[in-house]
Order: sequence, then C-alpha cells, then structure tokens
Amino acid sequence: MTDVLIAGSGPTGLTLAIELALRGISVRILDRRTGPHHESRGKGLNTSSLEVFDRLGVAERIHARGTRGLVLRKYYDGAHINDSPSGDGVLIGQWQTEEILRDRLADLGVRVEYGTEIVGIDQSDDGVTARLADGRAVRAGFLAGCDGGGSTTRKSLGIPFEGYTDDTQMMVIGDVTAPGLSRDRWHQWFTSDGGGVMLCPIPGTDSFQFQGSPEVDEHGEPLPPSLESFQHLFDRHAGTDGIRLAEPTWLSVWRVNVRMAPRLREGRVFLAGDAAHVHPIAGGLGMNTGVLDAVALGRTLASDLTGEGGREGRRGGGGAHGEGRRDALDGYEAERLPAAAAVLADTAERYTRVIAAVREPGRGTEAGMETAMD
Repeated sequence: MTDVLIAGSGPTGLTLAIELALRGISVRILDRRTGPHHESRGKGLNTSSLEVFDRLGVAERIHARGTRGLVLRKYYDGAHINDSPSGDGVLIGQWQTEEILRDRLADLGVRVEYGTEIVGIDQSDDGVTARLADGRAVRAGFLAGCDGGGSTTRKSLGIPFEGYTDDTQMMVIGDVTAPGLSRDRWHQWFTSDGGGVMLCPIPGTDSFQFQGSPEVDEHGEPLPPSLESFQHLFDRHAGTDGIRLAEPTWLSVWRVNVRMAPRLREGRVFLAGDAAHVHPIAGGLGMNTGVLDAVALGRTLASDLTGEGGREGRRGGGGAHGEGRRDALDGYEAERLPAAAAVLADTAERYTRVIAAVREPGRGTEAGMETAMD
C-alpha cells in the first residue's frame, strides 16, 4: 500500500510529492489531465517559495529559467509615465515551474500518472481507497487533495467552499505573442476610464501573458476571450501601431473568488492549495501559499509515517498512541487554516488597492505588492 496518494500535479501537489519522496515515503501522484499544460497562469515565485525550492534542490533550475528584477513600465491614456521595479521574486511561467518540479520528482523515482481521475473516496481506520473513473481502485495510507479550486477531493468529502464570487470583477487572460514589443518590460497600459491591458513577457519563450478588462457586447455583457478581442483591447488601451498579437496558446477568464474550506482534514484525507482556498491574484500569493501548504502537510504526514507522530497509532488507531497521532495530524489544519484566512483578507485588501491605483497615472500592479504599512 502506498503511504500517500496525491490528487493533482500542480505546484502544490508536486512540492508535496518531493517533500515526501525526499524522506523515503512512498507516494503516487495522479492527475485527471491527459498531460502537462503549457499555460503561464501563476507566474511569480516569492522569497518564501524560493527558500523551499532551494531545500528541495530545484532553486538553481528556477533561477536559470526565470527572470528577476523585471521592470514594470506604466502608461496612462497611451503615454509612457514611468518605470518601477517588480520586487524580489522570480518571474517564471507556472508551466515552467511545474516542469522543473516534475523533473526533480522523476529524479526521485516518481512520475505523474496522467489520465487518472478520482471519482470517489472511501476511508477506513487504516487507509483510504480512491475509486478511479476507469473502475480501478488505489489504496493508500493518506490522500492529499491538491486538485484545484474545483477539487473533486473536497466535494467527495462534502466539505463546503465558503465565500463569494464577484462576477462583476473579471479579467480576460491568456498567452500570446506580440512581435515587435520589447520583452525587457512588463507593459501596463491603463486609461482614465478605469480600463487597461497588460503584457508580461514569459522568460525563455516568445510569449506574453495578456491580462485585460473584457470586451462587452451591446447589452454590456462580457465577451468570451479570443485573439480578436485581445487585439481590440490592445488597440484601444495601448494605441501602439504595428503590434499584432498572434499564436494564442491559452485563453481564459479570471473572476474574483474569495473562498476557503472551513476544515482541511477529514480523517485520512487532507486539502491543500487551491483545493483549500482561492483568493484575488493581487500580490501573487496564490501559488506561493499552496507551496507553504505542501511543506506543512509534508512535515505532518512524515511525522506520522516515520513514527515521530506515533506509528503504533497509525497501525492500531486507538489508545494513547492514537490520541497523540490525531493531535499531530490535526496540527496541519491548526497551522494552515489561520494562514489561509489571513491570505484571503490580505489579498482582498491588496486587490482593492490595485483597482484604485490604476486610476492614477504612473501606478500599476506594484500597489498589490506593497504591504499595508508601506
């Protein structure tokens, strides 16, 4: 029987898998997708994540693929206003981060099992059985749900996702090329009517991550993202002749979601990352919070599985050892649930600051990187 089964191979699931494999704990990681994605998504790693990745043996690869100190170039109503630094983190596409983590995990003898979807979960005193879409079942000591905001794991446990979605606050986002646009700047065009577009170069590629206010139809309803609508938005806000966006490889919509699970553990099943909490993107804290979840959960599970948390409790499930084990396993939720609540409050406040800041000439996303005391 596998010690730990992980659902989801994003940054949270991969970090957890590496944490456990480095400790000699047997792990399998499943993903319902047919293969790796190639989307920039969460593109910033902060110093906390970089410290974790240094310990996991991937920091050198991250720094080699990513960019530090990218300049934010701000425009207002078409005019260049100023430039400002982007902070101390590393800019790198999420697909690139995941690729590096997958390679590290493969070095440890573990590979992501794609095309494997969990559709149900059963628990007993000594383990978890994950029922798969193809009719098979996988048995493990513990299950970690790192399967995103729409988490099947969370839904299977009946754990609610409390909070709200604000459909009036949304953004179109995607990966495109922009031949002729300089790649040594994160271009941010804002207008006095509160609209804007941003193009951020993804290092090591020809792509930019596009973010912008959505186009609307004659009824004021937002139009779905498309290369054509991206070009319309760019022309309207940037006013730069001769730049034609091309080669869209990812088109999506982002909405303000502020939600979290009221508990992170149900017996032998745990939640981490977006499966446990989602929040505004201001400050770039989403993926980084998931990495810290993975570290805490890896430490908790390793403590139990290696005997520090009471292996007798894991096998027997009762008595003083069982009580001590339950206390140790509950430590993950005790640590990370308050952290998640704090991040939700923090990012909501940061997002409000950004929305206000972009109406001021020369201000942009750096408003979301500042702490409340800056």
